[in-house]
Amino acid sequence: MRQDVLLVGTGALATLFAARLSEAGHCVHMLGTWRKGLDELKQHGARIKDSNGEERAYPVHVTDDPREVRGSKYALVLVKSWQTERAAHQLSEALATDGLAVTLQNGLGNRETLVRDLGFARVALGVTTTGATLLGPGLVRAGGEGVISLEQNQALGPLEAALRSSNFNLHVVDDARSLIWGKLVINAAINPLTALLRIPNGELLNHPAAHKMMAALARETAQVAAAERVRLPFGNPVRAAEEVARSTAGNHSSMYQDVSRGAPTEIDAICGAVTRRAELHGISTPYNRACWQMVSAIQ
Repeated sequence: MRQDVLLVGTGALATLFAARLSEAGHCVHMLGTWRKGLDELKQHGARIKDSNGEERAYPVHVTDDPREVRGSKYALVLVKSWQTERAAHQLSEALATDGLAVTLQNGLGNRETLVRDLGFARVALGVTTTGATLLGPGLVRAGGEGVISLEQNQALGPLEAALRSSNFNLHVVDDARSLIWGKLVINAAINPLTALLRIPNGELLNHPAAHKMMAALARETAQVAAAERVRLPFGNPVRAAEEVARSTAGNHSSMYQDVSRGAPTEIDAICGAVTRRAELHGISTPYNRACWQMVSAIQ
């Protein structure tokens, strides 16, 4: 069944989701502020480049005006964590009174920011390991097939059906918070180090000092998760981080990509969030704090 879906954002993931949903026959609206991205998407559609270098383009409706998409029933929030407050303001105008905004963002605090503007009943929590590399405005290369996990919510049925029909690997879970923290462990362990050292994920395993720091970051974050009474989706945080680094060995993390193009990073919502939560519990997180400070200094 054809579904209208609003995507908040015009970056790599938003473009990937737009192309996949549009290809499946759904009506895709994109709400953003990046002028080059908006112009390219409006003129050429959402484009994907495959491993053979071939491009495919799919039509989308693009706007920077929330009033053009007022009454949207389902919205996927796919902006960087530092853009969440702006997205919340936009959605306060665009989202239907009985609509749902689903955050699939990295880091902590995104749901709380959205709830302040939209109310608890209109915000749902999700997480995705789907990857994409932005090759240019409106043009992406998929970074391997990940998983989208959404919290159990009967009102999300039509959106779930739309995502499945678009060949996304979708799971519905009882405790999305566990997955958020699980991804936070991985992001904290991999992203800042790859950004600081300017190396792909897998190279962390080939340098003993970097490998040691990656393990320490994973352990610190898992310790804070335990203090928050969150049960992680894996038993060994270090091994989990190593497995992701190995399985995405050639990938450049999103934080590495941000630093490379001089864009703001999500370090505040990752290592910064871990450090702040740790302080509330009297836990020392020197590795997260150091990465937070160093990435903040170079961005």
